[in-house]
Formats: sequence, C-alpha cells, structure tokens
Amino acid sequence: MAIPIQLKHVLTQATTVEQLGIPPTLVTDLMFRMLFNEGEVSVARLCDVIRVYPQIIDDFLMQAQHDHLVEVAKAGSIRFSYVYRLTDDGAQRARDSIERTHYVGPAPVDMRQYEKAMLLQTGERQPVTAQQVKKALSDLILPENFHRRIGPAVNSGNSLFLYGPPGNGKTTIAQAIGKLLAGTDPIWLPYALTVGGQIIQIFDPSLHIHRPEDSVAQAGGSTPAQALALGEVKVDKRWGLFQRPAVMVGGELTMDALDLRFDPVAKIYQAPLQLKANGGMFLIDDFGRQPISPRELLNRWIVPLESGVDTLRLDSGQTLQIPFRQLIVFATNLDPLELVDAAFLRRIQMKVEVHRPDVTMFYRLFVKMCETYKVPFDKNGFMYLLKKWYQEPKREMQSVHPRDIVKTIVSICAYEGVPPRLLPALIDEACTIYFVEKQNNAI
Repeated sequence: MAIPIQLKHVLTQATTVEQLGIPPTLVTDLMFRMLFNEGEVSVARLCDVIRVYPQIIDDFLMQAQHDHLVEVAKAGSIRFSYVYRLTDDGAQRARDSIERTHYVGPAPVDMRQYEKAMLLQTGERQPVTAQQVKKALSDLILPENFHRRIGPAVNSGNSLFLYGPPGNGKTTIAQAIGKLLAGTDPIWLPYALTVGGQIIQIFDPSLHIHRPEDSVAQAGGSTPAQALALGEVKVDKRWGLFQRPAVMVGGELTMDALDLRFDPVAKIYQAPLQLKANGGMFLIDDFGRQPISPRELLNRWIVPLESGVDTLRLDSGQTLQIPFRQLIVFATNLDPLELVDAAFLRRIQMKVEVHRPDVTMFYRLFVKMCETYKVPFDKNGFMYLLKKWYQEPKREMQSVHPRDIVKTIVSICAYEGVPPRLLPALIDEACTIYFVEKQNNAI
C-alpha cells in the first residue's frame, strides 16, 4: 500500500542538518563525547553509533577541524575512512559537554516527530482476526469461545481487566496477548527523544526486539511501517524497526516508574514504562498488591485512557504530552469491586473473568501436561488424584495444578533414577510436597 506522505516526512533519512529537526549541538556534542571516550574514532564508527547521515557527520568534522577542535589521526583514500582525535581545545569542549550529559548513542528525535509517527502507525493498525487470537491461545486449555472475550479487547487497543481466583492463567493469557501483538505488523520507534534540550532514552534492549527489515519484506508487509521496510524510502537510522513491545510489571510497580526518571550519573532521562510500551501492551499483574493504592494507580490512567495522551514533567517543571497508544491490561486475583468502585471500572472497557477449571477442563489440562513432560497418562492415577486430593479434602482446582504436580512427579522420579509414572504413591508424595495442609495447634 502507499505510504502516507506524513509518515514519509517523519521517517525519511535526513541528509542535511536542517532536516534532522534537532539542535545541531546535540549531534556535535555526541561526537565530542565519543572522541573523548574512545580517543581516536573513524567517521564510519561515528556514523554507526550516532546514526546520522555520513555527510552530516563529515560536515561537522570539517568545521571542527577548521576550528582546531579535532585533527586527523589517520587519513584514508576517502574522507569517510579518516580517523579523528580531539585537540586540547576539543578535549575541553568535550569535558564541557560531559558536564551536561554522559549520553553516547543514537542522536535523539524531536518529540513532535515521534508524536506524528506514533499516531500514524497506531491509527492504521490491522485488526487481529479470530483465527490469530485462537492460535495465540492454542497452547492454553480454556473454555470454549474464550477467544471472543479477548479478541475485541486487543482490537480496541485500549484496556482490559482480567480477574479471577489465583493460579488459573490470567498472567499466561496476558503473555499470550503480548506475543500476539509482537507477531503483528512491527513498529518504527526512535532510540531516544529530545525535548527542552534534554534527552529521553526510550530504547530498552530487554523490551524492544529488532525486527529485521528483510523478514518483513519476505512476509509481504502492507502496513505503513512494513511498506517503509520494503525499500520505498530510506529510513532515518535514528529509528529502529521493532516488534510491538510488551511491558510486564507486578507488585513491585511504584509511581516513580510511571514518570520520567532523571539519571544523575548519565544525566539523561529514562522513559517511563508506559512510554516504552507505546504501540504494544502494558500489563500490570497482581493489580492491587502494589505499594500504591489501586485508586491512586487507576487515577494515574484516567486521562490517558480516555484521551490517548499522557502528560509527563521534566525536573525543570516543563510538561510534555506524549501519545498513549497501547493496550493496558490489569490482572488481579482480588475482587474488582473491593479494589475500586464501579465508576473506575467503567473506564476500563473490557472486563474478563478467568474461572477455575471444571473437572473436564482439569482433565484436559492434566493430559496436556503429561504429554508436555513425557509422563504416560494413566486414567486410574488421575481418578485417584481427583478423589484423594480434591474431592475428599474439598480442595478447589486451579489451572496451574496439573503442571506443578506433574513436574514434581518428574523431579521425584529423576532423583530416584526411575521413569515417571502416575502411581498413587508418587501422586501422594508429590501432592504432600506441593500442597500446604492446615495444621492443628499442637506442636
């Protein structure tokens, strides 16, 4: 499909200083810090790290050489093979730059360019199909047509609330949604942003996984992001093509992680989690068990969820608005009505309860786990487990139990050096280890 002209303007390779859309000093200071850190640096190396068009780098170096800030350490047959080093005056310029920030990496992108690119890419996303959602959930044993509760939430790209008793797959379902999004059309994201003269680092290697451009071409991509990867335009190297990110946090989440965080050592800002998750999914697992109250956490999301815009603040007091374009998923074991009131829940579009398995579903889960861990399934052994450890003690079944019990049996048998089997004695030993029984008051 044709690439929207606006997206071309944002992502096309800048070949002049003016087209970069950022103050030239941001690039020159990056060069000086690299030269100071590494001693002697080639033009090619500067281009690889700063990710700016080679001619721009060469023009800056020529001017710096004219100003006696750098000198040629090694000459080559062409200027792009030259190696440079700092003069004494250049070293002082580098020290002054390091006082402001230690950042060395891809040159940042202007916040307005980022906003345009995000709105264009998230506004034209292809909806996931029922077949794709079924496939994403195919490794899970779920009630019939469960995918119909998940698919519309994913396509809405807004919010989803997963609730129900523990151990029944809420986190696993959310992770499957993240993988589903990662397998859809990739997204172009900048490595860093600049606003108010400050640098905000977005790229996180643990969250942002590169998608090779040739793999998109082979797949015959047709969205704007994919079309750019097919060679219709030359993309600015300050942007990378990534799988749609999936950010997952649990009870450790604090409000600080949702705000810009200034690193006093590197002297740059680290992007908050929701900014890193833009274009993908943000899962808040164990909702209600964070150090902050559920009401306080939901209050933080009211405006972004309704407006699609989040507001952040620099230490200087300057505020900036960024696109809030992600599927935000809350997962909790607690009663939603005890966590927050109905008015808050109305702001979350889709609410899906994940029930405990019934006997039929529990049976299917157990068979699947036996296949997974190569334990011969024995129906008599399963019925013994059901009667002795569930029906008699009136224990509630959880979806996680079959996996954990089978794994425990495998571990016991591996320790003894015998093949794993569903024998009553082994089932009793595994369940005694796994379940915590109520104790009487006697010591």
